[in-house]
Amino acid sequence: MTDLPQQTFDDAAAVLRSALSGDGEAVVGAFDAVVDRAGLPGAYGVAWCLAATMVGDAPATSGCALDFPGIDQADYDTRWVARFVSAYANRDVPTGEALFGAAAADGQLSDCLLTLAGSTIATLRSRAD
Repeated sequence: MTDLPQQTFDDAAAVLRSALSGDGEAVVGAFDAVVDRAGLPGAYGVAWCLAATMVGDAPATSGCALDFPGIDQADYDTRWVARFVSAYANRDVPTGEALFGAAAADGQLSDCLLTLAGSTIATLRSRAD
C-alpha cells in the first residue's frame, strides 16, 4: 500500500470524511474530482486504499476466502464491494482491476464506490466499539 502517491491517501481521507458525515453526494463528488484529475486509475488507487483501510495489511500469501452467505443474491454494489475487498485481501490486483473496469462499463461504479466508502466507515466504527 505504501507505494501509492500521497495524493491518493489525501483523496481517500477526503472520501472517508464525507462518508463519515453521511454525505453520499460529497463521497461521489470526491471520487469525481479524482477522476477529473487522475482518471479512472486514480479512482482505482483510492478504492484500493479504502480496501486496505478495511482489511489492514494484506497477508503475505493469498488464500483469503470470501465468506458472505447469500452473496449471489445481494445487490450489484454489495457483491462488488465484497469481491473487491476480497481481491485486495488476496493481493489479486488483476481481479481488483477487472472488477473496477466492469463496474465502470456497467455504469455502476459510482454506486459501488459509495458502498465501499460506507462499508469502510462501518468497519472503522465496529473496530472502535
